[in-house]
Amino acid sequence: MDIDPRLDRRGFLGLGGILSGVLVAGGALSLVAPGRAWSLEVRTLSSAEAAALLAMMRTIAPHDGLEDAAYALVVKAVDGMMAADAGTAGLVRDGLAGLGEGFAAKDEAGRVAALQAVEHGPFFGFIRAQTLFNLYASPLAYAHFGYEGEAFSKGGYLARGFDELDWLPDVPLEDAGPNPLRPNAGSNGSGGARS
Repeated sequence: MDIDPRLDRRGFLGLGGILSGVLVAGGALSLVAPGRAWSLEVRTLSSAEAAALLAMMRTIAPHDGLEDAAYALVVKAVDGMMAADAGTAGLVRDGLAGLGEGFAAKDEAGRVAALQAVEHGPFFGFIRAQTLFNLYASPLAYAHFGYEGEAFSKGGYLARGFDELDWLPDVPLEDAGPNPLRPNAGSNGSGGARS
């Protein structure tokens, strides 16, 4: 068996990297996760590129209490898009290189300055869109923010306490506006259209 001498260990095992971390004890995600440690394999990004992308996403959509694991799922989605499309892979790789060496290790002000330099380009627009779309559609983010998911399968919002407005003062009837339960009632209380 002939092995290409130019093939290094990374090339032999497959290009890619790993993101890993530990969930904060007592945090919203630690209550729903099977364990505290997490890791995520990426196929096209190196570990350093994945860490820079995660730092970029955290800077674009900062939530101090939200665990890195939620952002890592967005990195995984972008990595999958890169694996499927060479143009996307080139856009992301070139964009990450344009952020400069050590982007992930910079403080927040340094990351913001680096992102402001590229915010009008296609790379920033792509990563921003993927961050917003994937992060806020993640069950991990749902757990953090307390979102229970869609209500249709549970009978809708109205029957689940959505209409409980005990914290608001009572509105006088003359200021209440039209009542949808009385179809012929106008907002002026005359029972019909205004003249």
